[in-house]
Amino acid sequence: MSDFPSSKFQRGRIFAKTGIKVGSNYASHYLKNLTGNGKQNDRTELHRKTAREVFGEFTKLRGTALKIAQSFSVDQGFLPEEFSDVMTQAQYKVPPINRSLVRSIIKRELGSYPEKLFQSFDSEAVAAASIGQVHKAILKDGTPVAVKVQYPGVRDTISSDIALAGSIFKRLVSDGAKLDEYIQEVKETLLNETDYIAEGESINRFHKRFSNGNVITPEWLPEFSSERVLTMSFIEGQHLNEFLQGNPSQEEKDHFGQLLWDFFHNQIRDLDEIHADTHPGNFLFTPDGKLGVIDYGCVKSFPNDFLMDYLCLLPTHLAQDEEAIRELYYRLDVILDDPETNPKEKRFYDFCIHYGYAFAMPYRGDTFDFGDTEYRDLIRGYTKNAPLANEPRGNKHFIYSTRVHLGLYHFLMKLGSVVQTNTSRRIVEEVLTESYR
Repeated sequence: MSDFPSSKFQRGRIFAKTGIKVGSNYASHYLKNLTGNGKQNDRTELHRKTAREVFGEFTKLRGTALKIAQSFSVDQGFLPEEFSDVMTQAQYKVPPINRSLVRSIIKRELGSYPEKLFQSFDSEAVAAASIGQVHKAILKDGTPVAVKVQYPGVRDTISSDIALAGSIFKRLVSDGAKLDEYIQEVKETLLNETDYIAEGESINRFHKRFSNGNVITPEWLPEFSSERVLTMSFIEGQHLNEFLQGNPSQEEKDHFGQLLWDFFHNQIRDLDEIHADTHPGNFLFTPDGKLGVIDYGCVKSFPNDFLMDYLCLLPTHLAQDEEAIRELYYRLDVILDDPETNPKEKRFYDFCIHYGYAFAMPYRGDTFDFGDTEYRDLIRGYTKNAPLANEPRGNKHFIYSTRVHLGLYHFLMKLGSVVQTNTSRRIVEEVLTESYR
């Protein structure tokens, strides 16, 4: 069990220690190269070693530090590959805080200790992430619930953590000014994620939108909730890894893959909020064959001009309309200069357009096999090998649109689903047609 370092002094000391490690690692590497003692694979091991050390220190901090790590871990393309690989652990491998601290937080927030509020309360967390951890409990009327407890002081540390973590990540990218835009977007999203009343209201809105079909969502229980404790109905089901360990049939994998694919595209059709955290920990496969969606801390409403441009990327790539694609790339800050006169932009433009063609492939026919290993290797090859290494590009909203869309692809590739995609293509076309009338 771990405690949460909530004072600025404690957290500043950990950030300083992390910054010193990053600086000394890269300085040592630079000196080796100057003296001719560096080896070709040294930089790969340097990134991996530094990433492990940063992750180890950020795990102690949880909160903002790990959220930044999460946001930049889903193949954004501007952190070193080895760094991103290690940082994906931020979504899963976080030690829980100790039991007595959990009891005191619930007492302070809800007025009584958990054993007084609930018929039973499991002191062992069933999940622990960057901002809080989840415990299973049973209400006095016998209803099973999930109780999410926020680590103490998380919201109060956001501004200082953002500044300190940003200074560390800037050492890994070539355009620190652009990174500032992304970090500000993460900060604003974090402020929303640490407000459990706002998350409860999001739970209710998604429950109204999706609870009548093949998607099941929790229900918020405001009488057992506060800004830092969130209680919701408990959904029984299996996460992706547990499901796959049961050796499911292809039919079962196709079924749940289709539910996830449809959930994503139905959100687009609504032109409303989007569940913006598509990683396996936020989804469950229920015993009655439904898709459980269980976390609503990261819910996004994208500006309409960005969303329409982002959606337009699909039909323009399907049609291979290079003139329209180039115009979209300019508007979305993907390219910064004329590719025909700037060789650097030409390399990046060629990379992006072919990546876009690959990304659009699932929408070309009526069905698509995400279990195709050649396609998986193709997508991973593109996301790991951008020609402008460690240089942030694109509108700041790409952080979360990519997190949703690319996260969906990775989920389906791991699941190995064959998905019907013709309806989703029409959904995008209908949304664009309606928007431009």
